[in-house]
Amino acid sequence: MIDLYTWATPNGRKISIMLEELGLDYRVHPVDIGQNQQFAPDFLTISPNNKIPAIVDQDAPDGPRSVFESGAILVYLAEKTGKLLASSGPARVAAMEWTFWQVGGLGPMAGQLNYFALRASEPSELAIDRFGDEVRRLLGVMEGRLEKHPYLAGDAYSIADIASYAWTRAALETLEKIQPDKPALPAVRRWLKTVGERPAVVRGMAVPKI
Repeated sequence: MIDLYTWATPNGRKISIMLEELGLDYRVHPVDIGQNQQFAPDFLTISPNNKIPAIVDQDAPDGPRSVFESGAILVYLAEKTGKLLASSGPARVAAMEWTFWQVGGLGPMAGQLNYFALRASEPSELAIDRFGDEVRRLLGVMEGRLEKHPYLAGDAYSIADIASYAWTRAALETLEKIQPDKPALPAVRRWLKTVGERPAVVRGMAVPKI
């Protein structure tokens, strides 16, 4: 059994999608970041960086194990089950590259764009332009990859696609709200449709129920 500590954010939904894809039994513990529940002492023992998502694997070989940071959780669960991440070779390298491309690039940049464009009490045009340009650049990088391959790691669906799906949706939604012309990105949109129609992705995107 996996205990999942999460909220309705792109980072949180990476892990609920992963758990659904793997068919693992899990319990959901909503952590309302709007109410600062991520700073509760009990949660800090699981996620010392005050961030969701985090898990506790009750069935780890050496006893219950907590894992925090979404990229680390994806790799941990893939290695635990032997699924959605090649054990070695170029396919593994590609999946790791594109997973951490999302963790280090698309996620943080899209998050900053969303904040400054849609949630800040006093929107900053300088920040919106800066982060908007970077999000558009990153989506262009993604477009180039998906023009040549059906999935980010190549021919097979992997943790790289799970890492990027919810953030790509969120980034496009933000861009479409702040600019009159929708980015074309046909390969990205094809990929979003393919991934978004997977039953496990549909289920995972509905977690947590709030």
